[in-house]
Amino acid sequence: MREYSKKDDVQRKSYYNDRFFISPTQEYISVENDEIFYKDLQELEKTCKIQKLYICHAHLILEISKNEVLNILEKLKTLEYDMLVELSCVDYLAQNNSFEIFYELLSISKKKRIRVKTTILQNENIESVSKIFKSANWSEREVYDMFGVKFINHPNLKRILMPDDWYDHPLKKSYPLQGDEVASWYEVDKIFGKSARDIIGPEIRDSASIDRYDTTRFSRLGHEVPFGFKPTNESTDIKYQEENQRLVKNLDPNKSKTLERRK
Repeated sequence: MREYSKKDDVQRKSYYNDRFFISPTQEYISVENDEIFYKDLQELEKTCKIQKLYICHAHLILEISKNEVLNILEKLKTLEYDMLVELSCVDYLAQNNSFEIFYELLSISKKKRIRVKTTILQNENIESVSKIFKSANWSEREVYDMFGVKFINHPNLKRILMPDDWYDHPLKKSYPLQGDEVASWYEVDKIFGKSARDIIGPEIRDSASIDRYDTTRFSRLGHEVPFGFKPTNESTDIKYQEENQRLVKNLDPNKSKTLERRK
């Protein structure tokens, strides 16, 4: 794995900044103000250790250690928080060399949501909760795939979105926005083989880039050319939509403009 670096070195900054904008602060509410949460909390505290708790945006937030995750989720399930609607991760490696794992639980009968949060260091593992909530199976695989967090005792912990031989984990903030050198050659090596690198060249990772005369990579506009042949000066009409649409005005390609680069 590549060494972690500050995200400023690899991520694009927002092209628009409002210097007058002040981000609103989150309002934390005491649990005593909600009768249902307060009653459930009294039951939780009998068997579970909670480091910090508060209500924010109508959610009860519970911050715990990773060793308490199984215990508290099992207890919450008995308190009718029986639906795990989200399980994901936040990369805080640059700030404190850790990941934040959170579990979003929903009680349909009570119409309440509880979010359980815990923190693990970069090289630490955490226990799988798939034996408590079956929906955690794919969620934990996604967290492993995107962030590299390993869940102990998971029934089938392997990548779920990226190829099995993909290098690194794309949602880490140290991962380049448009992929790294390994990513730029992945499709070429898989489809044509490494011997074709000099002929084809690296994959164009910019999602806004379209080469209308590219005969070896992706779609062509205006003129179909057999694979491996060079494009000629011939062209055909480009149709972006069906004719005689009542509600949509037909697009005239001659009046359109192709930007050389994004603003």
